[in-house]
Amino acid sequence: VSLEEIVAAAVRLARELDGEVISADSMQVYAALSIGTARPSEAEMQGVAHHLLGFLPLEESYSVARYVEDASHAAGSIHARGRLPILCGGTGLYLDALCQGRSFSDFRPETGVRTRLQAQAAQGGLDALWEQLRQVDPETAARLHPHDAKRIIRALEVWYDTGQTISQHNRQTQTQPPRYQGVTIALTYRDRQDLYQRIDQRVDQMMARGLAEEVRALLAAGIPRTSTAMQAIGYKELVRALDAGGDLAPAVEEIKRRSRQYAKRQLTWFRRNQEVHWLLWEREPDFSAAVQDSTQLVHASGLQ
Repeated sequence: VSLEEIVAAAVRLARELDGEVISADSMQVYAALSIGTARPSEAEMQGVAHHLLGFLPLEESYSVARYVEDASHAAGSIHARGRLPILCGGTGLYLDALCQGRSFSDFRPETGVRTRLQAQAAQGGLDALWEQLRQVDPETAARLHPHDAKRIIRALEVWYDTGQTISQHNRQTQTQPPRYQGVTIALTYRDRQDLYQRIDQRVDQMMARGLAEEVRALLAAGIPRTSTAMQAIGYKELVRALDAGGDLAPAVEEIKRRSRQYAKRQLTWFRRNQEVHWLLWEREPDFSAAVQDSTQLVHASGLQ
C-alpha cells in the first residue's frame, strides 16, 4: 500500500494502543522533502507523536547504522514513557536492522578512506578496486557486480577501517539474537493491479499538491543534484525533466513505473520473512479491519 495509507493505519493503531510512531522511511528524514516522501502533516498525525521525520539537512547522507542509533534512542524514550513504539514505513533494511539489533561499522569520514576510494573509481579505477576486494574478501567480490561502485567501495572501506571483511562482519551480526520483541504486520492489496492503480493515483495526487514546484525550489536553493536526498523516486525524474526543458508528462509516467517496481521489490523483501503477518485489502482500504486485526496480533504476542 502507499506510505500515506501505512501512516494512516499506524496513527489509528497508535491511538488504539497508546503508542507513538517511529518512521522507518529512508527519505522522510530529510527536512525539505515533504510532498514526494508523503511526510504526514500535523493534521494527519492526529495528535500522535512521530519520530525521525524531517530533521536532516539535504546536504547530509543518512545510513542504516545511523538509523539504528536514532530509532533505538526514540524507542527507548517511548518505552520509558510506558508507551508502545510503532515502526511505520517500508524501508525493509532499516526495519530488519533495528529489530535484529545489528551493529554496523559505520562510515568514519575522518579516515579519508571513502574519499580516496571514490576518487580512484571516478578516475576509471573501478576494475582495480574490484580486484583489491577480490584479494581481501573474495566472498563479497563474488556476489557483487564488478561495476557496483557503491558496494565495492563500502566493502573496501570496512576492510581498511576495521581490518575485518564485510562478510565476516555480516556473519557476526546475523548470529545475534533479536534486540526487540515485536510483531511485523504488512499491508497490501489482494489484487496486484489494485495496488498499482493506487500507486498511479498517488503520483497524480503528489503532482497536484505541487511536487514539481517543490523540486524547482530545491534546485533554486542550490541543492546538489547528486545528493542522496535528490536520488529519491519522484525527485530525480523531475530533476532530469526540468533540466531538459520542463516537459513533465514523461517524467510523471517514469515516476509511476519506478514506484510500481519499488513496491514489487518491497513485497519480495517482506515475503521472505516467514513471521510477517499479512493483511490483505480488497479494492479500497479498510482501516477499521486493519486496526482490529493488528490490535489482536499485538495482544496475542504479549506486547500489551
